[in-house]
Amino acid sequence: MTYKFLIVALALILAGVIWSQRRKGQALPLAKTDQEKMVLATLDAVLKAGEVYLNVPVADGRMLRLLTEAVGARNVVEIGTSTGYSGLWFSLALLSTGGKLTTFEVDPGRAAMARQHFKKAGVLSLITIVEGDAHANVRGLKEPIDVLFIDADKEGYVDYLNQLLPLVRPGGLILAHNVNMNRDYVKLVTSSPDLETQFYMEGAGLGITLKKRL
Repeated sequence: MTYKFLIVALALILAGVIWSQRRKGQALPLAKTDQEKMVLATLDAVLKAGEVYLNVPVADGRMLRLLTEAVGARNVVEIGTSTGYSGLWFSLALLSTGGKLTTFEVDPGRAAMARQHFKKAGVLSLITIVEGDAHANVRGLKEPIDVLFIDADKEGYVDYLNQLLPLVRPGGLILAHNVNMNRDYVKLVTSSPDLETQFYMEGAGLGITLKKRL
């Protein structure tokens, strides 16, 4: 075996390992409880039916669940319900933390589909869907937020953050989807001394921002 052939072989093996790891990120996790099985079955059904309008990919969904459960979130706020796919990922964490999700959606049709998906997964009792203009409706929120997820009109990200950041508890997270499409938002979360931001680019671009403790 020549040296050049060995280098090529090692490169192919490494590429295979990386590809395998990325494929794992795109696969649904294993269920531990019957409740998780119901949610995962619904996630699978939503994917197969193509009812994922402007929703997160699996890799980002898994990250939403991981982060939410890691911080023990009891109060999650989502801007942009769509058909409920990301909400189902949040529900996997909330089943463990005993928390709740309040999610905002401007389109009545998508809100209705999300409600059906939540009901099918057996997690409707954990979730409140608020229909209408989220820019106005979020003003009704009063409780401290553990995790805020922004995945709606890209030009509205800065307004959502400015309105809701005071409610995010110290040590809480602000997650933003498709951050590569919003320079103003990225500039805001990377220039504030009160925030620490990293970007997860395995999926469709997820900004992960920590509201620092004093």
